[in-house]
Amino acid sequence: MPYEYRRMTLAQREATLKERVDKGYPLHAPPHPIKEKSYYLLTAANFEHRHIMAKAQRRTEFQAKAFEKFAEFELQTAGWVFLLNHYHVMAYVPVFAKLPLLFNRLHGATARQWNLEDRLTGKRTVWYQFSDRMIRGEAHFYTTLNYVHYNPVKHGYVKRIDEWEWSSFNWYLAEKGRDWLVEIWKKYPIKNYGEKWDVF
Repeated sequence: MPYEYRRMTLAQREATLKERVDKGYPLHAPPHPIKEKSYYLLTAANFEHRHIMAKAQRRTEFQAKAFEKFAEFELQTAGWVFLLNHYHVMAYVPVFAKLPLLFNRLHGATARQWNLEDRLTGKRTVWYQFSDRMIRGEAHFYTTLNYVHYNPVKHGYVKRIDEWEWSSFNWYLAEKGRDWLVEIWKKYPIKNYGEKWDVF
């Protein structure tokens, strides 16, 4: 929403804000309307989609820190991809109310570290707020997993899914095998999944 909002007319902005108020959503942050114990697709992006995680080493280190934090908050990860400016994680979330603290700690620490490394302390915002989407059943789960794995290809970083190191695809390949991955790819195609919201 933040980038669409900038292109809106004053009347469109007022209508959008009124709609958010009517729904009980925050005015300028992702809403979290469902807070059940369930699987979610969790997404976070670098502020204004800047490629702050462009360096491979930074992605590798961030992925490790993210998994440490997910384990600390008892999330059970089912799929993931870490890209140059955003990441998606599918995880079982036992206590939704703890997610803001998880992301605050993870993103706060990495923002400070990266700004120190890049000599941009006090000059750069690193993260935007996280967003979530509850997984609504088996088909949604596997379609989302396929989407997460396809993300590096979608964004033009690689030609083949298995070429991207910062993804759960190769873990599934080792654990479940190629036939299983092909079967869920055919059974749960992504079609236009993410078309309106995953524009990074």
